Amino acid sequence: MKENKYDDARFFDKYSQMPRSLQGLAGAGEWRELQKLLPDFRGKSVLDLGCGYGWHCAYAAERGAAAVLGVDLSQRMLDVARAKTRSSVVRYQRAAMEDLDLPEESVDVALSSLAFHYVADFAPLVAKICRWLKPGGDFVFSVEHPVFTAYGSQDWFYDEDGRILHFPVDNYYYEGQREAVFLGEPVIKYHRTLTTYLSTLLACGLRIEHIVEPQPPEEMMDLPGMREEMRRPMMLLVAAQKP
Repeated sequence: MKENKYDDARFFDKYSQMPRSLQGLAGAGEWRELQKLLPDFRGKSVLDLGCGYGWHCAYAAERGAAAVLGVDLSQRMLDVARAKTRSSVVRYQRAAMEDLDLPEESVDVALSSLAFHYVADFAPLVAKICRWLKPGGDFVFSVEHPVFTAYGSQDWFYDEDGRILHFPVDNYYYEGQREAVFLGEPVIKYHRTLTTYLSTLLACGLRIEHIVEPQPPEEMMDLPGMREEMRRPMMLLVAAQKP
């Protein structure tokens, strides 16, 4: 079984208090930029890998998707997603995305939000996604930025008075497992370089359409810690298409 931190009761309780959990897409700092990368969903078959609370599934359904499959390893996540989702075109499946098996060329749009950095082997997963996509299909995802994942701790360096000095970037080219701290809890994540993310898509024959390093939106700048987010990239957004 893949690591499933989100079914840990203590961790999940902390996650449920985050703005993106309480407010949905409006509470996600990257949403404004991610939304711009999404295709027209009308009549499309949509796959959401690591769907969490199902916000993106509901968004696709509201915009005319014909069928939406949300996949997540966490039963707690899926319980919330099912409770919040009102559309009959959305269904959810509990599975590790790496173990998912779908028919070839059965998906028009593949999405993933902040989930791939929990996957140890990225290339085999992308190869599967490429097989599932129909010709002309879209693949849009967000991940934690390689600058953010490189060192591992995912925290700032502070002076003796607790003031932020800088953000550490080290061992960038040494890809693999990192022991991060998220919401005060130890979490295993996987670091890979920007080159690996993009070249893996190209090796599968995908055409990269957009690459975005989203900045915090102005209306969120007064939230605690948000202005510091201008000092280094935290997320990477990528949109690609299967020719």
